[in-house]
Amino acid sequence: MIQAFQEYATATPPSSALSETVESIEQGIQAGEQAFIGYMEREPVAMVSFKLSTQGIYFFRLSVIPERQGQGLAKVLLAKLEQFALMNGKTISQCKVRLNVPRNIELYRSLGYVVTKKEMGENRNGISLAIVTMEKRLTNEGEFI
Repeated sequence: MIQAFQEYATATPPSSALSETVESIEQGIQAGEQAFIGYMEREPVAMVSFKLSTQGIYFFRLSVIPERQGQGLAKVLLAKLEQFALMNGKTISQCKVRLNVPRNIELYRSLGYVVTKKEMGENRNGISLAIVTMEKRLTNEGEFI
């Protein structure tokens, strides 16, 4: 999935996803991080990492390989993630987004997420950047009780 982050190689700062290693991913798994991977024709095309907390789910590293972007795969993956959260009793989905990537902010807004905080944060490499926290309240709307 690293190719999905190549567009941020020249960003200031570059995406810390580009410096991930097998070891850093293993450390994340040991710390409770999980991931969903979307496949098409037995090839991985989309991925999202996440961590469950007491009341919610925090997701990060949502990615779709460049040749499959714009086909709704990110939305499908997030819908599955939200279903998983609800099945685990979580009512809030949360992510952090670079303030200078309005396309991502708009994607999440179109799915019902709202900006709850603007701040300077640090990426996994310890580099400071402007971010927004976005949240969505999860419900079982439309299900029969």
